Amino acid sequence: MRARGKRIGFVPTMGALHDGHLSLIKSARQRTDGVVASIFVNPLQFGPTEDFKRYPRPLRKDTALLHSAGTAAVFVPDVAAFYPPEFKTAVSVDDLGDRLEGAVRPGHFRGVTTVVMKLLQIVQPHVLYLGQKDFQQAVLLRRMILDLCVPVDVRVCPIVREKNGLAMSSRNAYLSSEKKEQAAVIRRGLQEGKRLLRNGEPARRVEARVAKLIQSAGLSVDYVSVADRESLEPFRAKTGQAVLLAAAKLSGVRLIDNVLVDVT
Repeated sequence: MRARGKRIGFVPTMGALHDGHLSLIKSARQRTDGVVASIFVNPLQFGPTEDFKRYPRPLRKDTALLHSAGTAAVFVPDVAAFYPPEFKTAVSVDDLGDRLEGAVRPGHFRGVTTVVMKLLQIVQPHVLYLGQKDFQQAVLLRRMILDLCVPVDVRVCPIVREKNGLAMSSRNAYLSSEKKEQAAVIRRGLQEGKRLLRNGEPARRVEARVAKLIQSAGLSVDYVSVADRESLEPFRAKTGQAVLLAAAKLSGVRLIDNVLVDVT
């Protein structure tokens, strides 16, 4: 494809695909000449008490979905070959990777940036497609690509949601229908927070209000934060581009979501 002058889009995944992933494939197909997707459950981004061993791996179903969606190639590396015993290198983005998700999951983003850098070097795409649900991850990867002069464009695509508003995630498969309805409070809380921010409510009060709403539905809150979209620093200005992020747990399942807010 590259030899023929074709523009390549790349969608990295950990499998257990849903409509959110497929929307990235669709977007990439519309804007590039061919799409490569990877399926790799990356051990470096899981903490010792997280769900690496039980993370769903329906490889046959996933590859069928990708091919039916028009993916040109699917890259499924083997863990032992991808990280051989002599593998010693890691990539980290200081500061940006230490807050929010990074504070709750130490080492997580070091694993993310390392695996994505390696995948980019192997696939060598022209455009990297990411989902907005993992907002902090997208910010870090943009920074990494800029800082290390990686010749790839980044496109972040909108969150795809279930009918009740819950952001689609592979980990949603751990939840029953009833639990998914319960978890939809995260989206409602974020929408309420967006309304309050637009009405001039101070960010700290918005964070407290959203956290209380989510907790009232029986979820435990890791964080609710109003942050600057570029720096991820706490947003305390009266105007500007903010993102309201939340992370919470329900029955041991960790869920994240966010909403963009233009404060004027």
